[in-house]
Amino acid sequence: MNLSQAKRAGEVLSVIFDERLVKKAQGYSRLFAFWPEAVRKNGIAAAADHSRIKELDRGILLIEADHPGWKQILQTKQSQLLNDFRYHFPEENICGISLILSRDVPQTDAPEPAQEVKEVPPVKEAAPYHETENMCKSTHGYESIKNEEFKATLKRLEQSIATSGKQ
Repeated sequence: MNLSQAKRAGEVLSVIFDERLVKKAQGYSRLFAFWPEAVRKNGIAAAADHSRIKELDRGILLIEADHPGWKQILQTKQSQLLNDFRYHFPEENICGISLILSRDVPQTDAPEPAQEVKEVPPVKEAAPYHETENMCKSTHGYESIKNEEFKATLKRLEQSIATSGKQ
């Protein structure tokens, strides 16, 4: 291959990669822009003003809500929203939705009314997705199984699955 052929090949590759990046960026843009339509379609149009797609990470769509009430409302429609995103964006391989509360609570100029302060125990914050991805795995629970033979069979099956998954 001479220099001019290498230069043309480089230009072709550059165009191909640039097109891929542009298509990927357009896909993400469409995904993020779809949020208001998705919540409207599922009967909670007002949620678009109180929530947003924060990111898509390893197939998990991270949705941020500005108030616990909106987060709870979105949870009631979570499976329908997931189905809509899977249908409209199959190329993104979306496998779940995670709802979080925004840390950026909007500030108002009006002072809040004085309220009696009660001692509230701290709430444990949910672990990020990367720390919880294995939480759905079996927690064993063999102690509730009375039939020892069946319990042993289940343990062997679990071990077999665990071993085959590591290969």
